[in-house]
Amino acid sequence: MNKKLMRSESDAMIFGVCSGVAHYFNLDPTVIRLGWVIFCLLGGSGIIAYIIAAIIMPSDKIQ
Repeated sequence: MNKKLMRSESDAMIFGVCSGVAHYFNLDPTVIRLGWVIFCLLGGSGIIAYIIAAIIMPSDKIQ
């Protein structure tokens, strides 16, 4: 199986990064979103990581 890490346009809240990560690991997007919020609150670097991921990860509509 050839899986690719891509932002999800269909299940996006902001840019679809958390949803794309959830689809890649076969998890619920809500769990990833909650984890990302906790990551942001603990150190603040989660916001920068999210922005970088949104820029680097390709969209799933570009297939």
